[in-house]
Amino acid sequence: MPCLLHSLLPLSSTPKPLLFANSSVTSGPFAADSQRPVSFHTVTAVSKTKSETRINNKTEDDYHATLKALNSKGRFPRKSLGQHYMLNSEVNDQLVAAADVQEGDLVVEIGPGTGSLTNVLVNSGATVLAIEKDPYMAALVTERFSSLDGVKVINVLGLRYALVASIAMKYRNVVMYQLHLQVLQEDFTKCHIRSHLSTVSQSGRNSSGVKPQYAKVVSNLPFNISTEVIKQLLPMGDIFAEVILLLQEEAAVRMVDSSLRSSEYRPINIFINFYSEPEYKFKVPRTNFFPQPKVDAAVVSFRLKQPVDYPPVSSAKSFFSMVNCAFNGKRKMLRKTLQHICSPPEIEEALVSAGLPSTSRPEELALDDFVRLHNSIVKA
Repeated sequence: MPCLLHSLLPLSSTPKPLLFANSSVTSGPFAADSQRPVSFHTVTAVSKTKSETRINNKTEDDYHATLKALNSKGRFPRKSLGQHYMLNSEVNDQLVAAADVQEGDLVVEIGPGTGSLTNVLVNSGATVLAIEKDPYMAALVTERFSSLDGVKVINVLGLRYALVASIAMKYRNVVMYQLHLQVLQEDFTKCHIRSHLSTVSQSGRNSSGVKPQYAKVVSNLPFNISTEVIKQLLPMGDIFAEVILLLQEEAAVRMVDSSLRSSEYRPINIFINFYSEPEYKFKVPRTNFFPQPKVDAAVVSFRLKQPVDYPPVSSAKSFFSMVNCAFNGKRKMLRKTLQHICSPPEIEEALVSAGLPSTSRPEELALDDFVRLHNSIVKA
């Protein structure tokens, strides 16, 4: 009986390069597709010295400052968007320190809210792409940083990235063009992140004047999209070096702990360890947020693997299809849960070939075990 996994194998496992129209970035980690958003706000600084480009804004983002910012827009945190705003600037400092953000780094922030974490990132000297779904909060963050000394604000609506790029090229012989912050009003889970990074990376420079090779993600993430965002980001080791997220503590512990035979051991653990090296950093009590959530939070670091370092499987798509099928009956034997892929005798043979007991259950297999099992099934 032929295995269904063979039908999931792609014709080629080599990813196709993504190009960005009217951009000099046609290869490397920031090569992008031609899709562009139709609405975004850009905050830029034009200066001649590195010291002049540093933004000095040490406003404390405490409870009163947060309420004042929200009231200025007549806004209240929206539960549907998972909005919980950070009230403790020290937590933001620790979050940025955990990511080891250096001057010249290119950082993506998802859900900047009132801009409290954005403030720390910009002051660290990073070039920040802040992606905000709520148009009111996107406007609030743009306004917050538009009044800083030495910063020029360009609000672009309905135009394409090529215009911003052409502005930089036009004046490149007159002054140094330094992009500090771009606020993009868009749903991150639906945006073309490679295209956005392509544009931002053209302006971002580190202290030696060289574009950062890989970007980072640092975010106080809306809790209700954490799993979706992680699944979207972790396979992007070709453009991101590290992803630092503030998550619900329970979810953070579950994602980092890959203990076998645990009730929390799930396909997401296999996925995370396939693409990254996760590490629990520190706990953040719920009292640091407004409105106060019902659970505590925690910061997790995902150090992304390069594509060449992924476990050796012929197809990631067929591999994760097998893993998901295996966990449909977590405590059942694999010869039962995978029987729609191959016959039970074939599954038993593949298990033995992979050096595993023929009575194995999914909760007993680590990432390497699943990799060997998948490869044994494919060869059958």
